[in-house]
Amino acid sequence: RLFHQHHRAFASLNFSDYEAINRCEKEVPEYFNFASDVLDRWSRIEKVEQTGSSNPALWWINGKGSEVKWSFEELGFLARKAANVLSGPCELQRGDRVIVILPRIPEWWLLNVACMRTGVIFIPGTTQLTAKDICYRLLASKAKCIITTDALVPAVDSVASKCPSLKTKLIVSESSRAKWLNFNDLL
Repeated sequence: RLFHQHHRAFASLNFSDYEAINRCEKEVPEYFNFASDVLDRWSRIEKVEQTGSSNPALWWINGKGSEVKWSFEELGFLARKAANVLSGPCELQRGDRVIVILPRIPEWWLLNVACMRTGVIFIPGTTQLTAKDICYRLLASKAKCIITTDALVPAVDSVASKCPSLKTKLIVSESSRAKWLNFNDLL
């Protein structure tokens, strides 16, 4: 009941254009990109309405009480930086595939939006994958890049030589690993 009484406070962004598209009153863009057509637009609306802190784009809290709270502008800025990491040091281009095996941490969302922005195909994977599972996915998808955390580095390293399309290994970690690019450092 509370939501229905105060629904405008929970959804202060203007969705009229998207509703018009659903009702076939407005043309669907020929080249739609969620990152630029939606996220960047919400960022502009947020600037005009100055609603950044009251209506975050991402609000993440871990089990230890730490939190990350990003406005649409901050999420867009960081996702553009992540897109630069993918297209720069990782040398990924539109249509290339990347396997992302991360827990649901803020970097997962950054990489998801960065892939949308660059046209890189995002293939999510659960952190419960075994080396055999990872090898199968790398071979079947022909992914050029894999992104994971410290926990799965040994599993990836044990199968990487069997996967000829895998060119780049990116780790989301505070520490460095041999033959792995560090996402945090590059960002």
